[in-house]
Amino acid sequence: MASSTKTFDCIVIGSGQSGTPLATSLAQSGRKTALIERSHIGGCCVNEGCTPTKTMIASGRVAYLASRAADYGVYQKTQTPAYAVLRGPKDGEHAPIPGAVKKMPIIDMVKVRQRKRDIVQTFRGGSEARLKNVKNLEIVIGEASFTSAHGLSVKAADGTTTDYEAETFFINVGERPRKPWLQGLPEVEASELKDRILDSTSIQELDHVPEKLIVLGGSYIGMEFGQLFRRLGSKVTVVQRGKQLVPREDKEFGQAMLDICKDDGIEVIFNASDAPEDTIAVSRDKRSIVLTCNIDGTATKVEGSHILFAAGRTPNTDALNLDKAGIEVDKRFHIKVSPTLQTSIPHIYALGDCHGGPAFTHISYDDFRIIKANFIDQTAKQLSTADRRIPYVMYTDPQLAHVGLHEHEARREHGGDKVKTASMPMSYVARALETDETRGLMKAVVHAETEQILGFTCLGLEGGEIMSIVQVAMMGGLKYTALQQAVFAHPTLAESLNNLWGFLK
Repeated sequence: MASSTKTFDCIVIGSGQSGTPLATSLAQSGRKTALIERSHIGGCCVNEGCTPTKTMIASGRVAYLASRAADYGVYQKTQTPAYAVLRGPKDGEHAPIPGAVKKMPIIDMVKVRQRKRDIVQTFRGGSEARLKNVKNLEIVIGEASFTSAHGLSVKAADGTTTDYEAETFFINVGERPRKPWLQGLPEVEASELKDRILDSTSIQELDHVPEKLIVLGGSYIGMEFGQLFRRLGSKVTVVQRGKQLVPREDKEFGQAMLDICKDDGIEVIFNASDAPEDTIAVSRDKRSIVLTCNIDGTATKVEGSHILFAAGRTPNTDALNLDKAGIEVDKRFHIKVSPTLQTSIPHIYALGDCHGGPAFTHISYDDFRIIKANFIDQTAKQLSTADRRIPYVMYTDPQLAHVGLHEHEARREHGGDKVKTASMPMSYVARALETDETRGLMKAVVHAETEQILGFTCLGLEGGEIMSIVQVAMMGGLKYTALQQAVFAHPTLAESLNNLWGFLK
């Protein structure tokens, strides 16, 4: 039974990377504010996304370097056996992995997981503590759904509901892993193998290293987890529907990523058809999961102990009853917004992943900056998402970082004769050679007439940091010649930006 209605000036739904600072800023501006969160403070980034995954990837990096110690002339007194933890301590002892990486260090997956949990709790706990001390802010835990354009109902964990009203609403509910439709999946989910069907959230809670992991999807999430678990000791097969890994990138980066996978011992299968007549199917064979797909007209079976679905995400808008408020969505159920983040109902805004577009934490936070400037500070110049330059980093090793336009985008936008490119392998970078981390390449896209940098991609050691230097140059409107002639300290990775432009053509 619903209680009496609570009234606020502003209600923020979701405590993600824009919702949390926005609720704080609204309350500090004197507005009576409620922050409604379904599960835990901090949103995906802190709890299931950036923070935990990069923590685990750090463990994978250490395992990788340990396995390469001899390359640097470093040896242990006692030879490390080539096996890793396949089960948690409660399930048995260490078991050998067929085809394990040579001199693979022992992996305590329970400790890897606990380290991840501890860091997540530190981040989340800090956010919770700060919110509790904000005047004019009430934290509400429960599932929100609109009842009208100015009202919503919140269902608590104990089943009780409370009605709320507000003048203005801000939606920051994020996305979740999308489960693909696969023939036979319901049967496998109903079997004893159900816990081996994983997504980007559940895979982080494993207490063991899978013997053989099938990764369905060869883009950013699939690449990060595929390489991570290979380094931890799994045999990994990546199944990609298209003909290129990281398909949004220029072709040479897809090829370079494939070369890295081969070097790491990751098997990659391309052109797994998802046409209606060639449905990808999943089944079980005793204690194994079997993925069947059509590869160039031939039925191909991939067997694994576990399978990871890494083929997209879906917005958490389905439980909001958006139609009750008159809020329009697109065909993928992302909320439609204007460049100033207003929905089809002017007093309701949407921020972060739930409105589609680039699903990155830093973009969600920039959405907050836009709302703060326009709605709270009411600055003379309205900020918007128009012409927002989007940087991002895929945290494989080496990292894949990008900002601005890819070559194919630049040629389409500016014309082929007005675009030049410069590509250079990381093996030409002194710092990369000195650290024996020469995999990958970097590439810049330049306007031939203005000499402005249109875009930059780096698949290489600390690629995100190199990209950020180029991004700052782009923000300042510098020509590529400014980086070419800059005096960078030697030997740094930034110094590579002196030499890259010599390959411009």
